[in-house]
Amino acid sequence: MNNSATEPLSYTLVYYSGDRQTGEIALVVCEAGRFTVNRLEVAPETGLNKDSRPILVGMTQDQQAILLDPVSRKISLNSSFPADAFPAHIYTDPSSTRAWFMNDGDKETGNDQRNCGDQGSSVTVVTDTSDRAARYLTTTCVGRGHHQACFSYPSESAPGVPHQAYISNLKDGSISVVGNNPDEPEHYLKLVATINLCEPEKEAQGAAAIPNNAFPHGLAYSPLSGKIYNLNNGYGTIAVIDPANNTIEERIGFKGHSNLFVTPDGRYIIGRGADRKSDSQHIIARLTVLDVTTHNIVGEEQLNDIYISKYYFNQDGSKLYLTTGSSGSPEQQEHLKKDALLIFDTTVLPEIRMLREHRLGVPSGSLAFLNQDDSSRLVFSSDSDNGTVTLIDGRTDEILDTLSVTEGRPHSRVWLLG
Repeated sequence: MNNSATEPLSYTLVYYSGDRQTGEIALVVCEAGRFTVNRLEVAPETGLNKDSRPILVGMTQDQQAILLDPVSRKISLNSSFPADAFPAHIYTDPSSTRAWFMNDGDKETGNDQRNCGDQGSSVTVVTDTSDRAARYLTTTCVGRGHHQACFSYPSESAPGVPHQAYISNLKDGSISVVGNNPDEPEHYLKLVATINLCEPEKEAQGAAAIPNNAFPHGLAYSPLSGKIYNLNNGYGTIAVIDPANNTIEERIGFKGHSNLFVTPDGRYIIGRGADRKSDSQHIIARLTVLDVTTHNIVGEEQLNDIYISKYYFNQDGSKLYLTTGSSGSPEQQEHLKKDALLIFDTTVLPEIRMLREHRLGVPSGSLAFLNQDDSSRLVFSSDSDNGTVTLIDGRTDEILDTLSVTEGRPHSRVWLLG
């Protein structure tokens, strides 16, 4: 290991690994370049139904698991981890300490029957998820999942934008808008609007109702334009939404994409997709750049034998990291780079310029960043299959070391404690 990059640093990395049925938590502790791995004691399975099992919402500074009981809605701090506890799919509000857990509901119906009956699924809000003061706030019923979330807030270029949460509802073809300003108690954490994403001309008999075939999956807020951008996979369009009145003010053609995200400065929306049809032997990943100041597509790139999984930006927004996964036919998977980690230079956008392609040997699970002085010193990549974590220098992009953490499992997630 290059100790000059890590010796002055001390940190604790949380490593969750599981098989979507059971899991465990390990902590990678670095003190001045020396590593130890501590595992939380694994408690027996609860034996509860999936919708009643404890939900992992965070870890405290003193290495206790923060668990939410979805039935009693009580928070508990635990030095052991129930084997069948469920790791929450959480979106963090960038302007507060609130974290929003997405409950997609029953697989068949998309309903959260405990909290919402047959009227939809829910989001649960917890605050201070890295602190002993962690607190359950509320559970709010929205549309039927799967959900994605983004948050609007005022900025220098859009000072009138309200604090609101936008939750897309895949099964319904709608967006639920939830108040997110504690200074407005009449709307705070309550459903304030439902946006119908339907495009009647693309529906049978011109139907304009909910549910519809919009299939939203890709949601972003630009503080530069002050607009919400929602990708409707079913229609191949982006719906541009004004948070001031929650109306769709424009639709942009954007076919061939499965998700989108916004650059940290808010200037560009980047869509990702995959072409599985044009070549029976190869998958072709697609990246498309939309300028929010003009709503024109200003950059495009295709990547052979790549299927993009997750995306991350470093601390100052100068680099974009893309993990890769598996998809396609057996013939296409034979050529697929399932173990690639791609690093791009975002300072030259709308040009898409790759800085480095790392082949990690196994698919990357998730990334975490150790930030210091407004820059990312280290990047951590969890490698689920081998139960390892790869350390990458955030400045040079060089691989520094690979640490063995736990047994290999299909799913992993990493984050820095605190």
